Amino acid sequence: MASITTLKINSYFFMGLLFLIFALFIFAIGVIVGLDLVLTSIIFLLFTVFYVLISPWIVKLSSRVRYLKKGEIPFLEEKVSKLAKEAEIPMPKLGLVEDSTPNAFVFGLTQGGSTLAVNRGILTLLNDGEMEAVLAHEIGHIKNRDCMYMTILSVLPTLAMWGMHMLFMARFRPRGRDAGKVMLAMILIGLVSAVVYFISSLLIKRLSRIREFYADAYSAHITSDPHSLASALTKIVYGLSLAPAEEKAKANLRQFYIGDVQNAHREIDRIKRNSSKYDLDGDGVIDENELEIAMSDEANRSAWDKWGGLFSTHPPTFKRILALKDLEKDMDRGNVRQDDIYEKVEF
Repeated sequence: MASITTLKINSYFFMGLLFLIFALFIFAIGVIVGLDLVLTSIIFLLFTVFYVLISPWIVKLSSRVRYLKKGEIPFLEEKVSKLAKEAEIPMPKLGLVEDSTPNAFVFGLTQGGSTLAVNRGILTLLNDGEMEAVLAHEIGHIKNRDCMYMTILSVLPTLAMWGMHMLFMARFRPRGRDAGKVMLAMILIGLVSAVVYFISSLLIKRLSRIREFYADAYSAHITSDPHSLASALTKIVYGLSLAPAEEKAKANLRQFYIGDVQNAHREIDRIKRNSSKYDLDGDGVIDENELEIAMSDEANRSAWDKWGGLFSTHPPTFKRILALKDLEKDMDRGNVRQDDIYEKVEF
């Protein structure tokens, strides 16, 4: 049965595994380049600390967050303050992104230094109950220190991605007496980096999907209203599917948001291909209720879709909705204790 302890164990396991890969990566680069292992480790460690410290600034800059002044959006202040108090965490800073896509996210290295930001689009799309459920989801991320874990773990694929550039640089054929050796070293670094990037990305995305389920369950518990979050997710995935192509390109921030634009496009495209099946009233439009039914029906996915999910930062929306519906049934029966709220989390 999933629990907070299970989440911590999984987080430590993934961190340990990634640090082992990190150590092997450093050793391999040191051998290829011919640097002293201690010197190579110090260089990588300094970069890691620097990257982690500036990561909140990078997220803020990349997402174009503007911090809200006190009293600017009273509803947001009131709800977040209440939820933070119930979660027994410091009140996060509040931010707004002038973006029409419906999304929300948190970032920061500590609970006290976290920022909860929302896109303008989500404020106009959701009703009060749905908005509170989304904010509770984000508070759940802060309470479980998801931002800290994901920020630290993202260092390895970032380093590996830079190392992969060596493959492209090798095309320019370095000159000089040791040109052959230099070119071989560049190719080897690029290949090792590609392998490390692939493996570390899969592990981080796996952990990200687990933590999304936990944040959903936390929201359902603290609001006592799983249906509102399920309804919000349905609206969010449809709204994100209408996002322009340039929004899909923001892959570096995908793991921070409550909804993923790339996932939304795939999920809604699949439903549209089966529109005749889901358009129950035959009006040519799939409304909110029909979309929710379609999401539930999408539980019977093909093996290809399941394998494709390995590369996603978020679980499929239909799985999140099904888990929330199951939790809602259990809560209605009155047999859900606080310790049981995470039992629907998938691993």
